[in-house]
Amino acid sequence: MPYYEELTAVLMQYYELIFTNNRFFKKRNVIFVFHFLQIMLQRIQTVYLIIVFILVGVLPFIFPLWTNGEGTEIYSMHIPMFTILFGLSVAMTVVAILGYNNRKRQFVINRLNIILNFILVGLFIYRSLNISGEAVDTVSEKGIGMFLPLISILFIVLANRAIKKDEDLVKSVDRLR
Repeated sequence: MPYYEELTAVLMQYYELIFTNNRFFKKRNVIFVFHFLQIMLQRIQTVYLIIVFILVGVLPFIFPLWTNGEGTEIYSMHIPMFTILFGLSVAMTVVAILGYNNRKRQFVINRLNIILNFILVGLFIYRSLNISGEAVDTVSEKGIGMFLPLISILFIVLANRAIKKDEDLVKSVDRLR
């Protein structure tokens, strides 16, 4: 029980340090951020893009791309080219999420993100087919991390469909005026 009390005391100190001494966490700023998130999350494409962000920004560090013949797991951060490409995909996703006001630009950024993820898939396939000179006893296994770009492509396509529906709805309302 003393450990719980110490933890509570430390958390209260951090709470006071962050929320009482920081200008950002004043009431009106926090209300603005929550209002911004409420507006942004009203569109389904934002939810799809948040899922893409998790797929390409978080999960490559959790799931291995493959396991080599010696049993060591290879993650995306072990190969700089894959890290850079995943990072670019994350950056494009964040820009698309934050650019929810400009649907055309969001659509184009998502298309570029699809192309980037296809490049990642192509590099993964090239790597898995090119390095086949392993001994029979030491066969590498593909990890779930190799399929993350494919899943993210699916969600980006769903986001683009939702963006297209929004754009068509706005155009039809403009025609009625």
